[in-house]
Amino acid sequence: MSIGSYAARDPDRAAIIDSSTGETVTYRQLDERSNRFAQYLHAAGLRRGDTVALFMENNLRFLEIVWAARRSGLYLTAVNRYLTADEAAYIVADCDAQVLVSSFARADVAASLPARLPQCRHFLMTDGTIDGWTSYEAATAAHPPRPLDEQWLGDLMLYSSGTTGRPKGVRRPLQPVKFDQDDALMQFVRGYGFNEATVYLSPAPLYHAAPLIFSIGVHGTGGTIVMMPRFDPETVLALIEQYKVTHSQFVPTMFVRMLKLPEDVRHRYDLSSHRVAIHAAAPCPVEVKRAMIDWWGPIIHEYYGGTEGNGMTRIESAEWLAHPGSVGRPIIGVLHICDEEGRDLPAGEPGIVYFERETMPFSYYKDPERTRASQHPLHPNWSTLGDVGYVDADGYLYLTDRKAFMIISGGVNIYPREIEDRLVGHPAVRDVAVFGLPDPDMGEQVKAVVELMDGRAASHALEEELIAYARSHLAHYKVPKTVDFTDALPRLPTGKLYKQGLRREYLARMNPPAVSTTGAR
Repeated sequence: MSIGSYAARDPDRAAIIDSSTGETVTYRQLDERSNRFAQYLHAAGLRRGDTVALFMENNLRFLEIVWAARRSGLYLTAVNRYLTADEAAYIVADCDAQVLVSSFARADVAASLPARLPQCRHFLMTDGTIDGWTSYEAATAAHPPRPLDEQWLGDLMLYSSGTTGRPKGVRRPLQPVKFDQDDALMQFVRGYGFNEATVYLSPAPLYHAAPLIFSIGVHGTGGTIVMMPRFDPETVLALIEQYKVTHSQFVPTMFVRMLKLPEDVRHRYDLSSHRVAIHAAAPCPVEVKRAMIDWWGPIIHEYYGGTEGNGMTRIESAEWLAHPGSVGRPIIGVLHICDEEGRDLPAGEPGIVYFERETMPFSYYKDPERTRASQHPLHPNWSTLGDVGYVDADGYLYLTDRKAFMIISGGVNIYPREIEDRLVGHPAVRDVAVFGLPDPDMGEQVKAVVELMDGRAASHALEEELIAYARSHLAHYKVPKTVDFTDALPRLPTGKLYKQGLRREYLARMNPPAVSTTGAR
């Protein structure tokens, strides 16, 4: 069924609730508003395969824009709301968007975008306007709230978070599917029990792939989204109780911050309605996930996959308890672990994680070199996201780290994630990043940067305590040589750590630019 069917059958059912205000968008409003914008896009000359870009915070208008593109056969590129004008303009230009929608809340960055984007023909702003932008509400009100005569199903064209380089646009071929037909996405979310009774808590930014895809799935199956403007650990628990949330999705850092709430706060709220808590985006430390299962029960589900959609694994709580640390077995694609030359490795040996498909399911938009770099050297229909891992004898996948983040010290491979997972268990640690820095003797040394819990102060004594804590849990060569402290690590709202930028900062400190002495006396 489509949102139009739910709007006709139960027009006043809540489609989206803003958790901060209680304001609600019904299915009738979602259907009519998305139809108006679809009509606007068609009148503006956009046709199947063209692109609309969206630069917006978690806003009640967000998903109507997504649905308008989806029911128009268009690609929708959601842009990270935290980007600078230069960064946002790069993505909007690169995806060839003809229409850009933003909000008055992003006006400070949006103000300069029209001048930077000569190929984009329409700039619409919700909740107010500024020079160079047209009122979204006025523009769409001029069009009828009825469906287009022909509604092909569109798709998302999202950009990687850029944690290991400049963001890459992920483009999949449009499928020959009409808007009101069931597609693979709806079949996927139904596997988690999504239906018309679902109340889904979305604590993450909607511009990110996983929250957006699951939100589309909620509406495609007739459920209700409780949208948080930003994550707050205690507010999550209060909202589960208030709205009788049935489903949710988190990233591991959110689990860590909820677990570090005081015991009385953690058990203050009624979570009995909560049946499915999904997590992904980054590997979860074993002790953190075990603690979440102990607290919430066996409702924790994990999957591993990327925006590219090249493959996917899945694991439920009971399986995970039997295979702790695993991200599951494949449900999409055939899994291969390969060495640098592309040879398959036996169980237990870490290597590059590839998924085999009948055909290559995606490409990086306008970047054939990056597309080729993601493909297996011998099998072009096998592709990788750049992760390193291994499988056990039962075929369960375990991720060790990103290939780009691996540290080689004294000729030994060290995976930062293992060290981060240990250090985050220390009561003083809120968040931690581990990476390699050049070392004249060992090639690279292990460096840790820690964000402390409130009430804890940085000191040399605490640095020594953390190093000793790591030494008690890890082999000596994995222990950080030094630990620095920071007020906040550069972790994206999606849960991914921007480690490349952090490492660049440290490299710059080690190798400051030469100071010119021309003219000095």
